[in-house]
Amino acid sequence: MKNRVVITGIGVISSIGIGKDAFWDSLLKGKSGISPVSSFDTSKHFTHMGGEVKQFKPEEFIPEERLKFMNRATQMALAATKLALEDTALTSKELDSLRAGVSHGTTLGTITTIEKINNQILANKAPGRELFYQMPTHAASSMISKEFRFSGPNLMFSTACAAGNYAIAYGYDMLRLKRADIVFAGASDPMSRLEYTGFNQFKAVAPEKCQPFDKNRKGMMLAEGAGILVLEPLENALKRDARIYAEIIGYGLSCDASHMTTPSVAGIADCMKKALTEADITAEDVDYISAHGTGTLANDKNESAAIKEVFGPLYKKIPVSSIKSMLGHTMGAASALEAITCALAVKNDLIPPTINFVTSDPECDIDCVPNQSREKTVNIALNNSYAFGGNNASVVLKKFIK
Repeated sequence: MKNRVVITGIGVISSIGIGKDAFWDSLLKGKSGISPVSSFDTSKHFTHMGGEVKQFKPEEFIPEERLKFMNRATQMALAATKLALEDTALTSKELDSLRAGVSHGTTLGTITTIEKINNQILANKAPGRELFYQMPTHAASSMISKEFRFSGPNLMFSTACAAGNYAIAYGYDMLRLKRADIVFAGASDPMSRLEYTGFNQFKAVAPEKCQPFDKNRKGMMLAEGAGILVLEPLENALKRDARIYAEIIGYGLSCDASHMTTPSVAGIADCMKKALTEADITAEDVDYISAHGTGTLANDKNESAAIKEVFGPLYKKIPVSSIKSMLGHTMGAASALEAITCALAVKNDLIPPTINFVTSDPECDIDCVPNQSREKTVNIALNNSYAFGGNNASVVLKKFIK
């Protein structure tokens, strides 16, 4: 378990950009990817905005004859994997010689398929067989392996909004245990009518914009997307002179074992503490925290309280931003996209902002990097994710030093 693991490839499909360069540029400029929802009718909902990826054209990444066997989450996952693979500069010959694993996450990745099947059944129609290819929870991870001929381990995590971090953590372990030579880790989730309706019924969706840590925040903003990170043992990456974005040095997992939707301060603090312990670092070593930061009253308040518990008097000195303010909450894909953000922050010594911040909240008096990106040396970044069911995951990334 002493093998060092690094990130050598990044693929992004998001409402603020496709590909890592467009994504990173939009993050630093504080660009919003929120727009009126167009994939279904929202006229009977309380809200009408979301983070749809309107510029995504799956046929640019996947042969059209195969698209009918893939739901939107799978299409975005494959596109992000293709971008990440291209980013590694691995040749086909090099890749064929490796045991390539897939570690993927989602919240409701196949929900759009289930909606279609249900609609056809209600209309007394027999669903086409292509829909049943799309229906299993592991559809995206299996299709990634099939499309790219990755014959190593294949795992799917459904731990809601923490699924991306769970997938990255497991990929990290697979490499340390030498069960794979390279791992494509990440997550994907689509925008769906059912999900949008559910969160509207909770009245957890903001009407116009997401304002994490702002006193007048009104809720989250539903979104979609995919993020894939290519993980490799350091030894292999050095042999092929690969570009290294960051090193993964540890993670922490915990379950609140409490409320289904309200995060526990004790549970998420425990998760961060476990991550720091496994990474063999102290609170003083952390230069940046990528917050779960959904923009809901309870989440932001409790996450701020947990940060104060873990970091003590240092909490005001550590930048803590939420990119959900820009691209919305991509559910299971969120922590994968945020891990990518941490890797790019570590690589470039730049921190993206929390946009839409207007009024300070005494209960969230952290440094949320309001509205403007910031130059800062980032040697170590902590990526936090807290999900339905109290499933918590924090991953620690470090600037690569030989």
